[in-house]
Amino acid sequence: MNPIGVFDSGVGGLTVLRALRAAMPDENFIYLGDTARLPYGTKSAETVVRYSLQCAAALIRRRIRCLVVACNTASASALDALRAHHPTLPVIGVIEPGAEAAVAASASQHIAVIATEGTVAGGAYQTAIHRLNPAARVTSRACSLFVSMAEEGWTQGPIAEAVARRYLNPIFGDPISGDPILQSGEAPDTLVLGCTHFPALAESIRAVLPPQVTIVDSAATTAAAVLRQLRGAGARDGAGARDGAVSYADRTDPAASGAVYWLATDGAARFARVGSTFLGETLRAEAVEIIDL
Repeated sequence: MNPIGVFDSGVGGLTVLRALRAAMPDENFIYLGDTARLPYGTKSAETVVRYSLQCAAALIRRRIRCLVVACNTASASALDALRAHHPTLPVIGVIEPGAEAAVAASASQHIAVIATEGTVAGGAYQTAIHRLNPAARVTSRACSLFVSMAEEGWTQGPIAEAVARRYLNPIFGDPISGDPILQSGEAPDTLVLGCTHFPALAESIRAVLPPQVTIVDSAATTAAAVLRQLRGAGARDGAGARDGAVSYADRTDPAASGAVYWLATDGAARFARVGSTFLGETLRAEAVEIIDL
C-alpha cells in the first residue's frame, strides 16, 4: 500500500507522525523535515507557500496517497494552495482538526490557544474556531520558549513547569493560590496546543493547569482526521503520483507495514538527535536521506 506523506519545517511534526503511527500502526509513512530552511514562522506567506509546494512535490514523487501538513505555519498559509495544485490528493493540516476538537470539547466556548508568535499573530486558530462557532471566545498566547525547550529535551521537571506556569497563569490563574481569574469563572475551559512542538511538554503543561481544563493536542486530532479521511472514499492508492515518479517501494520492502522512510534537507545527525525526543524512540542519522528541494 502506498505511504502517507508527512512534512514539516523541521522535527516538530514528528509529534504528529507519532500520533499517526499510534492511530494507524499498519500504515507506511514518509516524513520530510525541511531542516535547511526552518523556521517557517519567520517567512512571508508567499515563501511558505513556495516551500510547501516543493515539499509536497518531493513526497508525491514517492507516490504518497495522502499528504499531512504537520506544520502550523504551513497549514495556515499553504493549505489552500496545496489543495488547488493537487485536487485528487487528500491534504490535511493541523489547524482545522485542532479547532474542531476544541469547539467540541469546550462547554463554555472560551478556548485558549498557545502557539508560536507567528501562529498567534496570524490568527489561524482564531479564524478556524470562529468559523465553527462565531460566538466562541479565543484567548491566545505566544509561548515561543517552549520550542527551544522541546528541542533541548527540557520537557519535564521544575524548569519546564516554571516556564509553563509563567506563560499560563495569566490565562488560567494559579490553581494553588486560587487566583481571582479562576474564581470569577472567566478562565478558558479548553487549551489548544497550537504548535507541533508543544505535545512534548504536555506533562509539564498539565501540571500547572487547573484540573478541569481540557487539553487539545493538535497532533492527536490531526491523526484522527487522517484516519477518518482514509476510511472514506477520498483516498486512493497512488493519488497525485506522476509518471516516472520514484516509488516508495524502491527503498522499502513493499510487504512491510508500519515502516517510515526519513527525508530531510540538511543535518541528518541533528535531525536524528533532536527528532528522537519528539518521536519517542531513537532515530539513526544513517537512516535519514538528505534531499535538495
